[in-house]
Amino acid sequence: MTAERTALTVPTATYRLQLQPGFPFSAAEAAVPYLASLGVSHLHLSPVLEAVPGSTHGYDVVDHARVREELGGEEGLRALSRTARDHGLGLVVDIVPNHMAMSPRHNHALWEVLREGPKSPYARWFDVDWEAQGGQLLVPVLGGPVGEVLGELVVDGDVLRYHEHAFPLRDGTADLPLPELLDAQWYRPVWWRLARTELNYRRFFSISELIGVRVEDPEVFEATHAKILQLLQEGVVDGLRVDHPDGLADPDGYLARLHEATGGRWTVVEKILADGEHLPPGWAVAGTTGYDALRHVDGLFTDTAGAGELVSAYRRFAAPQTDRGGDWAATVRRAAYKVITHELAAETDRLTRAATRLCATSPDPALRDRAPWALRTALQELLVRMRVYRPYASGDAAAVVTAEAAEEARRAFVVPAEGGAVDVVRGLLLAGDGPGRAEFRTRFAQTASALRAKSVEDTAFYRYVPLLSATEVGGDPGSPGVPPDVFHAYCARVQRDWPLTGTVVSTHDTKRSADVRAALAVLTECPERWADMVAEVTRDEEGVPDAQLAWAAWQTVFGLGPAEPERVRGALVKHVREAGLYTSWTEQEPPYEEAVVSFVAAGPCGAPGERVAAFRASLGPHVRANVLGTALVHLTMPGVPDVYQGTEGEYRALVDPDNRRPVSFPPAHPGEKDVVTAAALRLRARRPDVFGGTATYAPLAAEGPAAAHCLAFARSGEVVTAVTRLSLRLAAEGGWRDTVLPLPPGRWADVLAPGREFTGHARVGELFEGLPVALLERVEAEAEAEAEAGVGVGVGAAVDN
Repeated sequence: MTAERTALTVPTATYRLQLQPGFPFSAAEAAVPYLASLGVSHLHLSPVLEAVPGSTHGYDVVDHARVREELGGEEGLRALSRTARDHGLGLVVDIVPNHMAMSPRHNHALWEVLREGPKSPYARWFDVDWEAQGGQLLVPVLGGPVGEVLGELVVDGDVLRYHEHAFPLRDGTADLPLPELLDAQWYRPVWWRLARTELNYRRFFSISELIGVRVEDPEVFEATHAKILQLLQEGVVDGLRVDHPDGLADPDGYLARLHEATGGRWTVVEKILADGEHLPPGWAVAGTTGYDALRHVDGLFTDTAGAGELVSAYRRFAAPQTDRGGDWAATVRRAAYKVITHELAAETDRLTRAATRLCATSPDPALRDRAPWALRTALQELLVRMRVYRPYASGDAAAVVTAEAAEEARRAFVVPAEGGAVDVVRGLLLAGDGPGRAEFRTRFAQTASALRAKSVEDTAFYRYVPLLSATEVGGDPGSPGVPPDVFHAYCARVQRDWPLTGTVVSTHDTKRSADVRAALAVLTECPERWADMVAEVTRDEEGVPDAQLAWAAWQTVFGLGPAEPERVRGALVKHVREAGLYTSWTEQEPPYEEAVVSFVAAGPCGAPGERVAAFRASLGPHVRANVLGTALVHLTMPGVPDVYQGTEGEYRALVDPDNRRPVSFPPAHPGEKDVVTAAALRLRARRPDVFGGTATYAPLAAEGPAAAHCLAFARSGEVVTAVTRLSLRLAAEGGWRDTVLPLPPGRWADVLAPGREFTGHARVGELFEGLPVALLERVEAEAEAEAEAGVGVGVGAAVDN
């Protein structure tokens, strides 16, 4: 934590809006009166700078100097800001420092690099290895090998065209025969399949359409941040969300420079923390975007023992191979091997070349005579054993690339002496100076973060499926439950170290919305009933493509509830492609995918799916308890909550693009979750000191036979949150009975049910009489005086002991 974390404007709560051509600034402006009435302090906007035309997300930036015209341009953004401020709201915007769109016809800086090569003033912008591929930047856009599609490449003046793609021609080359013309360029259009092994520019994960930007260069930083900094300085924007800092060469340095340039504006970073990992204490930010909070909130409503029983039932039903979905750790390891040798083969090659150069030119004889294959193997074996996304310059690399991992990695070598390459690689990562070693460490860290994201979030999460609510960004499917004491310890640490960090439970990137996950968590309270249900509905179905998919598919329709079949079908086709067990995005198997579509139509979206829906309906009160409990805990725990668009009410969504569908403002049919959300947000707005940087957090322990099912805490001695957890187990055990919640001194008004007050030891059954959650505010002295004079609310259910 830094001593300079104070920001000019700190949000009390933010509301995320997904801007796109169908929902531009003007649409956001029209929604401002409603959003202001909710109680949030800031609108949180998806990227606003110029992007590829038609982009529905805005992360494919093409021009950092312009606000996106399709959204209404800079005037549209300024108008939104003015309207927001008229209603007491500020703006937080999402920025994308790591990459730009690999779209030369829209990206002027990239166009100039392709035209002028490494001597272009813009060449320093992009992370290109000009020493590879004969000094040509590979552009993987061709539909087949160049010899097969040569006739589709057309010279048009000083432009080379290939269908919708356009590339500049190097001066003086337009009249050359086509094969010679291609050889004469600073780039080389190639078959898209070559990207996996031959690419010589850094990309976002394995997405070749996004090229890495070198914001570590001060000139590049200034050029790519000038417009955003202007908007901050002129008061159009108040704070920032930083996308994917783990892709940067030097996240520590970048965030320090950004902090200085913004004057300390409230900034959060999309840093995914592994279980037990902490945000680097020196980062000059308010905290993360909040996926660590998501894991802890979700875990509260997950029955640890039941989750284990669910894993056993899943293994009996689906019989997955141990490392292909049967065991979490083994599944992650195998997925990592696949990703590093396939999707990230080009990145591994570049990293190996850096290590080979270091060893070959080192004055230290101990580094000599290391074969490239041995260095590659050592790198792969160390990378697949990483348990966090990457090391940082400000951290202890030895705690990330551990001695234990090195010992395991050496076992991959048949000849022990060749295993010394592991010690060489680890030594290069842990010590020594010089530009070569700095570059090597940078490449290792960037490759590590891409590997972790692709192997865990985009592969293993789709293979290991006993409980889909646990396969969420920042989650730990191998240990999905979070005991109350662990949750309280987490909250206390957040309030102490990062009190203004972001918190989320649903985002544009979550694989399932919070309400879908809340429903799925109920299954951990009835694992045997769920196993029986899956066996029953699957037995009636013919043509089940594979049992792992079936287990995931039935969970999908249980969590989602009644929905359009195309939404379920789209999510499950994406599921099997991401899993990569029988089909994938790049090696599609049409017969298998057709079988998946047929199964989904006849099963989960057919008559058997109706039985699953009926089972879900029978568990409705327990789903309700989880949905409302998740919402209230998120909105009142330490940190600054971000409410994703539409999630103030019950919001059931699957993985993108399903979670980016337009929503109505205000909602057409608000329900009790809307009431809980608005009440909590308005309380935060009215009492910012109770929840902010100087607030306090104190666990409250219920007493009695069902104490374990009441999770409660106090904020600054002025607000109490209490929620029901594991309500199905609670009902089976006989309900609340004589369970009480000892409240802090004073009289406590029920914010969700005006007219009720509690003091002393409140009976939990009465506390949760109308709702499975309670939000209490301490009655102030003047309010007590009014009550004594016969003014104000009456006293509701309470008991003093």
